Amino acid sequence: METKVTSPALKGLIISLILIVLGLGTYFANLDKVKGMSMVPFVLLAAGIIWACISYAKQLNGNVTFGNTFAHGFKTTAAVTAIFAVYSFIALKFIMPEMVDAGIEEARKKMMEQKNMSVDQMEQSLAMARKFFIPFGIAAIVVIYLIMGCLFSLVGAAVAKKNPNYNPLQNQ
Repeated sequence: METKVTSPALKGLIISLILIVLGLGTYFANLDKVKGMSMVPFVLLAAGIIWACISYAKQLNGNVTFGNTFAHGFKTTAAVTAIFAVYSFIALKFIMPEMVDAGIEEARKKMMEQKNMSVDQMEQSLAMARKFFIPFGIAAIVVIYLIMGCLFSLVGAAVAKKNPNYNPLQNQ
């Protein structure tokens, strides 16, 4: 009887749903401005990816390699990243569009403090920033989540219990 392994897509969906619920909860509870809250999603992402790697190794009774386990963790990361990018687009466009306004207003304040632009230049820059806020925000999320997920997959693959007598070439 072959052991059934939970797919990286399902694990990614579970982790994403936890991150989304956390994000919506902090937003609607007005906790998004609390200093330490910005690190909580990364802690949950780390825990989720490491859990995915460890459970993968357990489901296969430790008959895995570092590379197999890392690949499983990174596939899970890719699923989380894709789901979270779609959620981020929906959130910024429809659920919390005022976050775009808050970001633009913050940029306006910084530009006013620097005083190295005319009012026309500043308005033109802010209009451009508003136009590309969501695409750049999503691109940043994708890059950051993939890099962090890669690191967390390495950690997960390192800590996952492996069978020391397992030889992946033996079955070929």
